[in-house]
Amino acid sequence: MSGLGELDRPGTPTNPGAWDERSEEWGREETEPGDGPADVGSAATSSALSDTSISATSASVAPTPAASTTPTPTPTPAPTVPEPPTPRRRATAADPVKALMHRHRDLCERAVDPLEIAAGLEAHGVTDRTATRFRHRDVFSLAEEMYARASHGEETQPSPETPSTSGGRVGWALLALLPGTLCAATVIGLPFTHGRLRLTVALAGALAVALGLRSALARGPLGVTDRTPSGPAPHTPGTGLWTCWLIAYALLGDGLLSVAVGGGPDGLPTGAADGPWPVATAPVLALTLACAPAAWSAHLLTVRARRRLTASRGLADFAASVRPLLLGTFTLFVCALAALLALCATALDQPAAYAQALTLGALLLLARLLTTHGFTHAPALVLAATATAEAAALVTVFAARLPGCGFLATPVEALLDATGPGSVPALACGAAALTLLVHATRTLTRASAHAPADRPC
Repeated sequence: MSGLGELDRPGTPTNPGAWDERSEEWGREETEPGDGPADVGSAATSSALSDTSISATSASVAPTPAASTTPTPTPTPAPTVPEPPTPRRRATAADPVKALMHRHRDLCERAVDPLEIAAGLEAHGVTDRTATRFRHRDVFSLAEEMYARASHGEETQPSPETPSTSGGRVGWALLALLPGTLCAATVIGLPFTHGRLRLTVALAGALAVALGLRSALARGPLGVTDRTPSGPAPHTPGTGLWTCWLIAYALLGDGLLSVAVGGGPDGLPTGAADGPWPVATAPVLALTLACAPAAWSAHLLTVRARRRLTASRGLADFAASVRPLLLGTFTLFVCALAALLALCATALDQPAAYAQALTLGALLLLARLLTTHGFTHAPALVLAATATAEAAALVTVFAARLPGCGFLATPVEALLDATGPGSVPALACGAAALTLLVHATRTLTRASAHAPADRPC
């Protein structure tokens, strides 16, 4: 062909350059259906054209005889596009302690020593077995690494002066003597008064003892801290009310129950043990005097437990070493209370009522120890149940006087006939004290219960 039509006819490329538009039209004409099977060269050329790759086109197109004498240059490889870098694994995956520190950042920053971190970790459920996943043999070694790696400012460093100075110790020791001193003054002054003056002195003495008891429980080892094992917790309401009820029952309850079964009382209490409404002043005086040994017992438990916390290298070892200390402290207080009961009963010439007073004293001590160390729910619940049981005994006796309700007093009357009126508080307080003792052996043996607190001991 000649002319312009010959120039527009698509043909086979004669140079190794990129294919132009006419060459691509020629390749499509060669591979249209109905023209017969294409040879290997044309098929390779068709597949290369669809990919529009320079290197594939040069390798697949079969050269024509006219272009056979032209050497085919070696195709240059396509530039390799660097793969995007794979993101590095998080540093916390290779450093689990760092992830744990991030989770407990506040605890690590405000801790003044590794023991506080160990107590906080245990309060959040971290055990020695859990510490092995952080490449440590126990919680204490894990806490030491966390404390060493945490950034502590000057405000978190322990001061050389500890709060447990001799002056603070003398202060709470004197306050612990205040309830017993006020109660003793009231008991001594009652025999010298008569009529309304005696009632006034008794009410004033009861109010003074209540205020003195509140002051004694506000400071020192028996004081409630703002820190609990699992963080701040609001004070459980009602504990003080149930405590006052139990002490009031120890003073008036047995006498009221004994005369109620016989149809009384015939008058108001006069403060005498042989009156129409007998009053048991010896147990109450012994209980108020026992505030001092209770405070010293709590102080002994706190100090010795912190020493065991420093020396222990595992939560199980610490619990095993503190459990005998707790039981020994509890036994020491019960012995001191028994001695005070014998002394007060001899001085006032009244029955000592060991069963009622010892069980009540043990219950109040255990409840206070648990409350002081942050476990407020169980003491409030147990004290409420005990007070309810004592109140139910009185209510059933008086309700039995209603027509057709005599059967209500049958259990209480049977118990009184068998063991006397003191069996009701003895059984109620004894069961409650045993319950709290079992609970205390599980909670007060934790490291988190003895973490350093901002109060003197």
